[in-house]
Amino acid sequence: MREDPIWAIFAVFVPLSFLSFGGGSSILAAIEHQAVDVHHWLTQREFIDLFALSRAAPGPGSMLVTLIGWKVAGFAGALAGTLAIFGPASLACYGAARIWSRYRGTMWHSVLESGLIPVAGGLTFAGVFAVMRASEATALDWGIAAVSAGLLAWSKKIHPLLIIGAAGTIYAVFG
Repeated sequence: MREDPIWAIFAVFVPLSFLSFGGGSSILAAIEHQAVDVHHWLTQREFIDLFALSRAAPGPGSMLVTLIGWKVAGFAGALAGTLAIFGPASLACYGAARIWSRYRGTMWHSVLESGLIPVAGGLTFAGVFAVMRASEATALDWGIAAVSAGLLAWSKKIHPLLIIGAAGTIYAVFG
């Protein structure tokens, strides 16, 4: 018996919603893995195309899930994907924010906050890696990404737009 695509969308994206520390980019690798490798809803090329479209459109980057839902089951799939990715995390965030503000300044608050920073960074890095791998990036692409990430991590004084501009210029000249 075939699984219902709407329930499959919920089954995939509700758990990912709870893991989205640092925003939608932190679960990008898991989204790609589930949509392309596990459920075969998309090809690598379709994933990259929908990723690019979700980044070009106004709104949060997690709208990629809405586009995946649309591809899988039309309007109902888009609605299911949107509710699955934004609903649980929003409710959890609301509850956590109430608790977080109540205990601000306590020792466990500071320790937990410090511990979540590398988790969010690592998940974001995994998402970037998944997109680079799926897009069949060249050595130049990997090099520009590595140098840009290194500069962003190393210096807090360099504005990110300068790094993006320099990376774009290098790519335009040599890519």
